[in-house]
Amino acid sequence: MPDTSGSTGRTPETDVIDFRAAEHLLAARDPRGAVKLLDGVIAAHPENTAARLLRARAFFAAAQLRPAELEFTVVLEREPDNAFAHFALGRTYERQGRGDQAKRHFRLAAALDPNPQYLKAARFED
Repeated sequence: MPDTSGSTGRTPETDVIDFRAAEHLLAARDPRGAVKLLDGVIAAHPENTAARLLRARAFFAAAQLRPAELEFTVVLEREPDNAFAHFALGRTYERQGRGDQAKRHFRLAAALDPNPQYLKAARFED
């Protein structure tokens, strides 16, 4: 019988499978299903930034903006130079009607990566 992590019966392989399945669910427009899978992955590996970023994206896609904001913030605490996380947090703030906070993160994203989408959102001409 394989060695499991904790009493949950999860194995490292299970976590990888769940992470990949969550990616597919998000791509198939099932963000809530993705969140459910990622909850177990993150419970087993709370330090996994990639899983947290994917869960933040899933929360955003499910219009669960406060949980998305919290996850993007965790990612940025660990990776302050993650341009995508800044951009996505900016979009989250924008959808919440928090324009000043959104603009700050859009500009940070554009400064870190001159991606045309980030530059457009940054509105440096304003």
